Amino acid sequence: MRKLREEIVPANTGWVAEVRQGQVVRIAATTTVDFVAFDLHNLRERFDQARTKVYNMKLFVSTGDKLMGKTNQHLMTIMEDTWRGGTHDLQKGTCSASRFQLAKREGKIREYYGRDWDVPDHGCWENLSGVLAPYGIPPEDIPSPFNLYQHMKIDGVTGRMEHTTVRPEPGTYVDLRAERDLLVAFSACPDPPVGGKPVTVGIYQADA
Repeated sequence: MRKLREEIVPANTGWVAEVRQGQVVRIAATTTVDFVAFDLHNLRERFDQARTKVYNMKLFVSTGDKLMGKTNQHLMTIMEDTWRGGTHDLQKGTCSASRFQLAKREGKIREYYGRDWDVPDHGCWENLSGVLAPYGIPPEDIPSPFNLYQHMKIDGVTGRMEHTTVRPEPGTYVDLRAERDLLVAFSACPDPPVGGKPVTVGIYQADA
């Protein structure tokens, strides 16, 4: 593949780009990344967690699986997932200032995140809202994301979810191929259980 661009996105900030059909987005990180996608020519058609789980008939998606839109449109394909030590999350929404403050008021920071933590004044909700605002996408239209590298412990009987500190080693990446022209965005999560870190993102043109 031919690299078209590459950037390092600081922790607890957002990133957005227009990606053409057939191009590949590579996201390399050692922290959680909240990823969303929209049809560039119809921004109402956007990534959907539920459609993605039902289409692939699994809670955890990886190499060869598809990311689906709200009306069952095929948005992206996971071409390569090099993370072998954990799974990506399709259950949770975005973190946010209001979520952090609620947990703090209720005294649940340690219960939720496994450690005491001085909560930041913003999170993935604010990061995604900021980078998508120039495209006219209001915060309420931002879908629950594909949480890359967020390994959750899920009890198959009770459905209880728990955060973990399982995260990738340096050099781990996921390649996502656009199946139509897309607007893609992500937040480099503050990732309370382990602490946020920068994310490297590249856009590639597949070989002819």
